[in-house]
Amino acid sequence: MRSEVRWRLCWENDLQLTDHAELSDFFRESYGRTGAFNAKPFEGGRSWAGARPEFRAIGYDAQGVAAHVGILRRFIKVGEADLLVAELGLYGVRPDLERHGIGFSLSGVFPVLQQLRVPFAFGTVRHAMRNHMERFCRGGVATIVSGVRIRSTLADIYLDLPPTRVEDVLLFVVPIGSSMDEWPSGTLIDRNGPEL
Repeated sequence: MRSEVRWRLCWENDLQLTDHAELSDFFRESYGRTGAFNAKPFEGGRSWAGARPEFRAIGYDAQGVAAHVGILRRFIKVGEADLLVAELGLYGVRPDLERHGIGFSLSGVFPVLQQLRVPFAFGTVRHAMRNHMERFCRGGVATIVSGVRIRSTLADIYLDLPPTRVEDVLLFVVPIGSSMDEWPSGTLIDRNGPEL
């Protein structure tokens, strides 16, 4: 029987070195299952891959870190509209807890998003996670927005690569201080920075 997950909601500055090391191990295990390249950013105790979150929801159980989501407020451009959002990223659930509804227990993050006073939260995931996201979006908690590509800067500069990339990923939007009717139309979102 698995233990209950308890959530720690904390600002980035509240994390200690031991927290970063524990999260680094968690991300290498969680993201490494999809390829060694995906685990590489988390080497050396680093607990972020691109942009660093300003706020984190970290789920713990008797075995340590069970789940995580990072939050970062930023301005994005949707089509021609500038929009303040809270980006949700660095999402992960420990492999032994997948399909146990841990992601749905993240409802504790919604009051934090309201305190951040953003009209929307948004996130992107691989298309392979569509079924999971559709379950998450049930009941109007979030909406999957189709036909939108995301442009981001690379987290690091590489002399042999362009400084930005455009991705076809699955976009979900969570209305916080506005309704979904107010989400701007557009087929390209500029993150104006690296993904979370």
